[in-house]
Amino acid sequence: MKRGNWRAGQAALFAFMAMAMAGPALAQQVDVGAPPPPADEIDTPKPDATRQDAGAGPRADTQRRVRSHLLHPRDPSPSSLAGDTQRSPPPGLIGDWQEIRTRLGARGIGLSARYASETAYNFTGGDRRLVAETGQFDVGALLDLDKLVGWGGAALQTTVTWRRGIDLTTTAGLDTLQQVQEVYGRGQTVRLTQFWLQQKLGDKVEVKLGRTNPGEDFAVFSCHFQNLSFCGAQPGNLAGDYWYNWPVSQWGANVHVDVAPGVYVQGGAYEVNPRNLENDFFIGHFKGATGVLLPAEIGWTRGGDQGGVGSYKLGGWISTADGDDLVRDVNRRPRAVTGLAPLQRSSRYGMFASVQQQLTGSSKDGRALTGFSMFANVTVADRATTLTDNQVSLGLFYKGLAPSLPGDVIGLAVARTNVNGRMETADRLAGRPARDAEYAAELYYSVSPTEWLVVQPNVQWIHQPGGVKNAKDVGVLGLKFAVTL
Repeated sequence: MKRGNWRAGQAALFAFMAMAMAGPALAQQVDVGAPPPPADEIDTPKPDATRQDAGAGPRADTQRRVRSHLLHPRDPSPSSLAGDTQRSPPPGLIGDWQEIRTRLGARGIGLSARYASETAYNFTGGDRRLVAETGQFDVGALLDLDKLVGWGGAALQTTVTWRRGIDLTTTAGLDTLQQVQEVYGRGQTVRLTQFWLQQKLGDKVEVKLGRTNPGEDFAVFSCHFQNLSFCGAQPGNLAGDYWYNWPVSQWGANVHVDVAPGVYVQGGAYEVNPRNLENDFFIGHFKGATGVLLPAEIGWTRGGDQGGVGSYKLGGWISTADGDDLVRDVNRRPRAVTGLAPLQRSSRYGMFASVQQQLTGSSKDGRALTGFSMFANVTVADRATTLTDNQVSLGLFYKGLAPSLPGDVIGLAVARTNVNGRMETADRLAGRPARDAEYAAELYYSVSPTEWLVVQPNVQWIHQPGGVKNAKDVGVLGLKFAVTL
């Protein structure tokens, strides 16, 4: 990246964060796939925001531990412990032992911990048959600064994650574009994943800044499925070399504004720094940044007790960090022929849209309790620098097939991940098979035998793995489970 461009981007980031210091932010996060709470909890009054986030909400989202917007808290319904690996878990195995959680909550301290596991076996496809297990342990603390120190409308979130295990996608030679165990990735190491401050300003504005990532705030989506095609903020699955999703953190800030009932706009600025991908524990890097990621989003959410819970988002992003041209070298000739360094592109960009909608059934306090719900995610990234330049995913959830079973949810989804058409000539010149698109499908069933355990078997099918038309299809049997403490 040109020095002038980086300095301009750096100045924009610091100016944005300075503005954020003068006031903080976020928005309601609807999750129509989250299993409903137990029947005896549906009519229980909701706790205050800090207790709610620390002790309720989806329980096994390994991609993100989200602080609700103070302006309008997200759907707090408990999720499958293993199904949604992107949100914070409620109290589990030890419950409120010795009333420790109650006493800490009264002082504004919310604590949580969880281990989420994903096991996969490829019954067809790949280089060899293999059973592989990978998982994530995470601990978090959410501090209500009003209760602790009298700082009104402020909260501080800290989360540390540890990822471990074996990746079936690589080890068994599946060669898929999207991982069949979404929890694996970004280094099997301990990370400071969150360390940020959120502040409410008046009735319509919030600001958030610190160590965070854009996938917490923009194109937000759950992680109930085990295949990465249906997990987390979709832009991070396509442009992951500069849009970092959980568990990677980076310096950033976000401003969220409610402009009408249920309608919001938000913008953010996040440091692009390859050093954030290092596999060593660190608080944060202050050198090595190559640019700034600038996302924006407009959205509308619908809740209530009459069903029809929904969320609609439209947004885009620009990155000031340079990116390698996929095909051309510094002389604008085919890299596959010359072997020279790639041409540098001065900006990268993309757009996304996301819809979640309850179709049938009942709801309570904005939570979908029974019936069918659907989702659709579409993301398009620039063709100059992005190998997988667009992705579309569609899915259904059904709650209430066996009402007597806690956390009873069926999920079904399909996705298409496209390989950039510019790669066709490059692949041919390099002697590689031509690539088109990868098609993935997953079906899962989730139950919660106890409050602290969720079990979720699943089956996946991947057609044209890696986007290669003649590649053998991949079939995977999976099992997600999670335990909260």
